[in-house]
Amino acid sequence: MQIEGNIIDIFNKKIFFGSIKINGPKIEHIQELSTQIDPTSPYICPGFVDAHVHVESSMLTPIQFARLAVVHGTVATVSDPHEIGNVLGKEGVEYMIHNGRQTPFKFCFGAPSCVPATIFETAGATITPSDIQYLFENYPEVGYLAEVMNFPGVLNQDPDMMAKIALAQQFAKPVDGHAPGLRGEDAKHYIEAGCQTDHECFTIEEALDKLQYGMKILIREGSAAKNFEALIDLLPAHFEQLMFCSDDKHPDSLVAGHINQLVQRALTKYPTLLFETLQVACVNPVLHYKLPVGLLREGDDADFIILNNLSELSVSATYLNGIKVSNNGQTLIENKVSSLVNQFECSLTKPEDFDVEALGTSIHVIEAIDGQLITKLGIYNAKIIDKHVVSDTEQDVLKIVVLNRYKPEKPAIGFIKNFGLFQGAIASTVAHDSHNIIAVGVDNTCICKAINLLITAQGGVSAVASDGTNQVLELPIGGLMSGDDGYSVAENYSAIDNFAKQLGSKLTSPFMTLSFMALLVIPEIKLSNFGLFDGKSFAFTNLFANLNQQTKNTV
Repeated sequence: MQIEGNIIDIFNKKIFFGSIKINGPKIEHIQELSTQIDPTSPYICPGFVDAHVHVESSMLTPIQFARLAVVHGTVATVSDPHEIGNVLGKEGVEYMIHNGRQTPFKFCFGAPSCVPATIFETAGATITPSDIQYLFENYPEVGYLAEVMNFPGVLNQDPDMMAKIALAQQFAKPVDGHAPGLRGEDAKHYIEAGCQTDHECFTIEEALDKLQYGMKILIREGSAAKNFEALIDLLPAHFEQLMFCSDDKHPDSLVAGHINQLVQRALTKYPTLLFETLQVACVNPVLHYKLPVGLLREGDDADFIILNNLSELSVSATYLNGIKVSNNGQTLIENKVSSLVNQFECSLTKPEDFDVEALGTSIHVIEAIDGQLITKLGIYNAKIIDKHVVSDTEQDVLKIVVLNRYKPEKPAIGFIKNFGLFQGAIASTVAHDSHNIIAVGVDNTCICKAINLLITAQGGVSAVASDGTNQVLELPIGGLMSGDDGYSVAENYSAIDNFAKQLGSKLTSPFMTLSFMALLVIPEIKLSNFGLFDGKSFAFTNLFANLNQQTKNTV
């Protein structure tokens, strides 16, 4: 096969009209036919790479994720499977690998380093150093040690954490970092211990601090965490140390676009930095993670995309190993059936399970921030009825619940601000990182119903109105994913997302934001199935402000 067009040579920072001869899966020869661009011809470019994503957060299997991503010119992802790892352990990681093998898409999976993420919550499994070694030894798709979220463990030389980093170094695998807000000497020590990247920077000052110590910074723009605007001004001076990533991408967002959107936005701000932007989007992840992805060089795999022009960057076709996998906005990857795996052992709940006895008049409240994973700790007057604290829609302080889904247990209950619901409840079994059931609502009856819908479905997201009207998107694979057609899942997710907004939520992505309210490794305050947790001191705290002592975990 031979293709002609304007070839974008990122390494030599030039564009020329030429032809590419493809023999099987490889580029055999590239010929420059003219030093001038042909304005009537399309542009041939290396494909885009998402440098850090949890495929499970798309609510799609790797098969379905690939079918949607290639339409936007994505040819590979650096994928941390710690979501399903928290549910099923290394067997969950193996599930993702085998599912991904059914597509031509190039998945590089990580060996999850922090399963469970902390000892302050109940997960479905543990991934040990011996599991990490097993994954490195048996699966070439496992190309790195996934995000080291336990940065206090690194700084304190925790034996388990350091053993996992040592294994990655033994197998010559990169080590991904995860250290929101870490600065100065602590950041330096964390990086010197082997952690090479970070996708959690939310200020340019933090990113610059880490860059000076040799860390590579991933500019993240996902469905919940949006740091592009805060970090994109790093591009002119630091493009060699940057990558783009989504981290978490809900299905409706993935239908709309992927890394191509970040490239477009970067070039809108810096129109003269085409090659630098493409190096961030295409080249840097491939070189850092040693991905088996072609970069438009002779002898490379024939992985590339066709762009209609450089002004809109519209992807008209995507090729993997010389095979066209998308054409004019249509996926050409076969829609295959995915097997089901899960772990779900909790019992149905009753409304009275969510009563909160008033032990004071003021309460600690999680303040959610739209577009961010971080939260703030607030203190608000409690709304008390019949000696019980209830949701206060006037203050937008609503009840939030985390219920252990791996065994019957009493729910943990707190209060949260900025969800905006004036009626009903929403719930999800996508609840980073342990994926217990999480719900927020205005009354016990609706919270109970939203949770029970998910227990009956063995996973998913649900929304319930005060009149009992409800919607459920079932996610029977690990309580995280659907094996159905990705476009159908995206349509159903959009419908339930709109339903949640009709209940009053003003959040851009209410279910995505909800899914991070149990993520204890992101400060400032979150809720685990054991109780309200202070992410700064890494200790539990009381719901009632008058009982403000913090208690170190003893579980």
